[in-house]
Amino acid sequence: MRLLLMRHGQTHANVSGELDTAHPGVDLTDLGRAQAVAASRALADEPIDAIYVSSRVRTHQTAAPTAEDRDIELTQLDGLEEIQAGDFEMRKDHDAVAGYIGCVATWLEGDLTHRMPGAETGEEFLERFDAAVRRIVDAGHDAALIVSHGAALRTWVSTRMEPHPDAPPAHQPLHNTALIVLEGDLDAGWRMVSWQGHPVGGAYLEDAAAEDPTGDLDSDGDGEIG
Repeated sequence: MRLLLMRHGQTHANVSGELDTAHPGVDLTDLGRAQAVAASRALADEPIDAIYVSSRVRTHQTAAPTAEDRDIELTQLDGLEEIQAGDFEMRKDHDAVAGYIGCVATWLEGDLTHRMPGAETGEEFLERFDAAVRRIVDAGHDAALIVSHGAALRTWVSTRMEPHPDAPPAHQPLHNTALIVLEGDLDAGWRMVSWQGHPVGGAYLEDAAAEDPTGDLDSDGDGEIG
């Protein structure tokens, strides 16, 4: 099976730097909506049988142009949501952002039992994301687009994908409407086909001024997690 894993477009919380993970989440910015339209155009030659989104409104808004172009109904699937911020929800201060990023870094280093304060462990996150992907695989699609979230996608892909020499390190930014393409399945494993960390519609759709803590797992600004 072919999985196209896309991060949602830019939101107002991405711009302000707030950790927005709860339901329903904030809307896309004007740039985010332009990214969504550009992403639909960029995917025009990709065979897609189904489009899955999380319960957060930003994934629906991002996937809408692609769904409309292909006359495909969006399927909301529990489990595809962002890694829960818990006690850090809607905060943007240094301690909160560092705490969130530090927890995810701990998971990526192998300690999946570590708990995000007031939220889930790495094991719990992977269990619910795996369950969602399994439902997509079991539906029998040849190719499906999943519109999800930055930290969630990088954590799931980094722990479930077979090692690949061209795969970027986990701390490399995954910008809005970035796209990771995998092939395989949950049992046999997933192989990387491509990894585009910048907006799939073109680099001109980036916003270098946005704080975007869940898109850049780097709390020090030095290219390293933590």
